[in-house]
Amino acid sequence: MSIFRTKNLDDMVAATRTPGGLQKVLGPMDLVLMGIGAIVGTGIFVLTGTGALTAGPALTISFVVAALACGFAALCYAEFASTVPVAGSIYTYSYATLGEIVAWMIGWDLMLEYGLATSAVSVAWSGYFQSLIAGIGLHLPAALTAAPGAIPGTATVFNLPAFLIMILLTAMLGWGVRESARVNNIMVVIKIGVVILFIAVGAGHVQPANWQPFMPFGATGVMSAAALVFFAFIGFDAVTSAAEEVKRPERDLPIGIIGSLAVCTILYVIVAGIMTGIVPYKQFLGVDHPVSLALQYAGENWFAGWVSLGAILGMTTVILVMAYGQTRIIFAMSRDGLLPKKLSQVHPKYHTPFFATWMVGLIFGFIAALVPLNVLAELVNMGTLAAFCLVSIAVIIMRKKRPDLHRAFRCPGVPVVPGLAVAFCLSLMYFLSATTWIAFGIWLVIGLFVYFGYSRQRSELGKAK
Repeated sequence: MSIFRTKNLDDMVAATRTPGGLQKVLGPMDLVLMGIGAIVGTGIFVLTGTGALTAGPALTISFVVAALACGFAALCYAEFASTVPVAGSIYTYSYATLGEIVAWMIGWDLMLEYGLATSAVSVAWSGYFQSLIAGIGLHLPAALTAAPGAIPGTATVFNLPAFLIMILLTAMLGWGVRESARVNNIMVVIKIGVVILFIAVGAGHVQPANWQPFMPFGATGVMSAAALVFFAFIGFDAVTSAAEEVKRPERDLPIGIIGSLAVCTILYVIVAGIMTGIVPYKQFLGVDHPVSLALQYAGENWFAGWVSLGAILGMTTVILVMAYGQTRIIFAMSRDGLLPKKLSQVHPKYHTPFFATWMVGLIFGFIAALVPLNVLAELVNMGTLAAFCLVSIAVIIMRKKRPDLHRAFRCPGVPVVPGLAVAFCLSLMYFLSATTWIAFGIWLVIGLFVYFGYSRQRSELGKAK
């Protein structure tokens, strides 16, 4: 059937070598720092408190469970990214293995995931930023501090800081990927320094009695928290979106994917253990700055400002990398004819998909300014887990279809490891709310209407046949 037509891998790679395309400027350290930049942010500075309320001190196990789901999927991503160094991440891999309709739907899914992730983190960034400037006596007009209805009893109409950070980072991405990577690298080094300093300062204030009972809500609490803090690991897959702009993708992409995930997992587990060791987990109720609270609880108030700075930088890099990933997904889909061609035009001077970058920035900047955080966060985890399932299945299929294909990196233990990735992801999806499942289903139905009404007839692959 035409809706399951697949693209030729060799043709896909050859298309990336045409003049006037994206520049190959990124190395392995850029990719590791890009991954860390996308991962360390809202998860460690905000969600750790909510996760502690759900799992208690066993939050450390929740992070390990979420990391295992990501780790198995990361090995699958690494095989595909190093073998098919083409922009588009799982969308591109699905097009080569599972067919056009599946590729379209996962691309449609990723557009929502990455876009809402940038909006959600922008809102969280706004909260920390306003807290930081309040410390020096600066306050925005109440109407410009949050989305309508976000603060009960306050007449808010527009989240100005959330909108402005999106526009600033959009301008940076439009300027060039090399320049964006340099800024990201600097901010990542600073925020990792802040996290390490928190570990060094907080370790001496841990009270082991606070870890008892260790698992107050049982295995259900651990898994529910894992489904929640999974958001903290979202982002390493954005590294694969850079495949077309990497100097040596067959070597550097696996390093970037697995290296960034490993570093962040270690940091998350240590920070969660120290936080719940300093503060009894029940004290995190209603707290949106759990790391700062732990320091205040320990009497280390001098460090609270540094934590706020680290949180702001952390969230800035998350927005930057996720917005970057989304523009490359849209670029790849447009180049294939499934979205308007304007979205894959590369700027002659900056060598970036300029129009697509600004479209993403403006749309999701306004969403960040007008929609409350709790509404934005609903769909992000679902979309990511679905993508991880598909990339794991695609690895198994490609091993059967193209056993002769040169693979610079091979996922170990196929089909067991990809099967474990699917099992872990489906388990976490089970613990997401019914509202999330319904909203996700509605988004996919809209995607089907767009595909059959527009994309299928304009597909470049369809024209070729």
